[in-house]
Amino acid sequence: MLFGFIPGVPGGIEIVIFGVIVLLVFGNRLPALMRSMGRSVVEFKKGVNDTDSDESDDGDQSRKNT
Repeated sequence: MLFGFIPGVPGGIEIVIFGVIVLLVFGNRLPALMRSMGRSVVEFKKGVNDTDSDESDDGDQSRKNT
């Protein structure tokens, strides 16, 4: 493991056991969580694209005014 020399960092087996426990506890909620995270990413990208297009529109208008 990359951080095997650092004391207290979990190894491969510990990470696998932790992952199995997380799946057992939150397994029924994970699809809804991933769906909402995907929607959030899509909305974020839409917002970024809107601000980029707004900035480019503002730049074109300022060039036309001069």
